[in-house]
Amino acid sequence: MGHDTVETPNLSFGRDGEPGRGTPYARYVRLEELHSLQHPRSEVPAELSFIVTTQVMELLFDLLRHEWTLAQRALREDDLPAALAALRRGTHVQDVLVESWDLLATMTPQEFNAFRPVFGEASGFQSSAFLHLEFLLGNKNAALLRMYDEAPGTHAELTAALRSPGLYDDALALLARRGLALPVGPAEPSEQRYRAEPAVEAAWQRVYTEPGFADLKALAEALLDVAERVTRWRRRHLAAVKRSMGAKPGSGGSSGLAWLRRSAEQDVFPELWTVRDEL
Repeated sequence: MGHDTVETPNLSFGRDGEPGRGTPYARYVRLEELHSLQHPRSEVPAELSFIVTTQVMELLFDLLRHEWTLAQRALREDDLPAALAALRRGTHVQDVLVESWDLLATMTPQEFNAFRPVFGEASGFQSSAFLHLEFLLGNKNAALLRMYDEAPGTHAELTAALRSPGLYDDALALLARRGLALPVGPAEPSEQRYRAEPAVEAAWQRVYTEPGFADLKALAEALLDVAERVTRWRRRHLAAVKRSMGAKPGSGGSSGLAWLRRSAEQDVFPELWTVRDEL
């Protein structure tokens, strides 16, 4: 043989540290557990696609939160290269999230209605991971925490996110440290939905037009990449729901299509959009 090889048992380690059977790959990604989590409640073929797509989205929500949290940490440490790298990785996650709607987009109303009754009042609107992302984007609403009154751990986690600076707050705090006049900082995080401020738009206009702010301009464009993909996600969600269920009320009690349409019309990081009117 051209290379010496050593045969080793196909062993890896389980949760208790004891060796277990199976490939290292299977153990590393918890393959058996992962593939045991899909439990359709009907015989409708489309339900499995619905479950898998939803679970993939939830995993991607967690990954996106990881990247945005790293970006926040880097911004607080004035480490713009690290912040930009995390935001860039996050945009790739967002792209996959947007495209994931393709797995559900062609579901007909008959297919969806055939299994919709089996999940009762369950709704993606109840996703705590998605709500955490919304809070990080500045779309805060304390009333939504009532959904988690019977899940104290989740309630506490989301309450902390509600009361903490969002991603945009940390970006604006960096601008303030660089000498750009701003009305608020991370010491005063709001528990309400972010509202546009003329002073913030003026600060971004200086970033775009004055010399010496090239790195902050790169941050502005990275944040706008995030914001644009949020809008793409919302519009794709709206189109998928409109196609599969029309204007029926959402299973979780929301107004369904009307709520999604309002959401799709709301820009995040609004001054990064309106400042373009002045450039």
